Amino acid sequence: MAAKLKLTALDADDLAVISAATQDALVAVRDCAYLKDEKRFVLLLNRFRWEDDPDTVAGHSRTHSALVFNDVTGVRHHDIPTGVPDRMLEVLAVALENDHSVLLRFSAGRAIRLEIGRLACHLGDVGEPWPTPWKPAHPVE
Repeated sequence: MAAKLKLTALDADDLAVISAATQDALVAVRDCAYLKDEKRFVLLLNRFRWEDDPDTVAGHSRTHSALVFNDVTGVRHHDIPTGVPDRMLEVLAVALENDHSVLLRFSAGRAIRLEIGRLACHLGDVGEPWPTPWKPAHPVE
């Protein structure tokens, strides 16, 4: 059984660690939800396990993870295809823009901005990882 990642972010430095752990995660549009009454935004991710050392484990792996933001007061998005719930988004970065907003950046110029009262973010793996032969790569421009 692989160790499950559990991280909490209460400041920009913590969020940078979560951003690194979620880079190249995949999420279906339908798996992004704003629970307005709970002031919570949740993403259910298919996360590449960057923390694995492919030399000491059997290659690369992915796992299901939940990325949760609490104390969310509003959500805005740019070019998120909300009418296409099966569309997959690829996470590029998660960053604190200022004391009151977090930006979730996805490939193809897509983004979600969370308006927050304070930063309270949690990332947790759920289920067991599975092997993948593909390691995400980013071309140098």
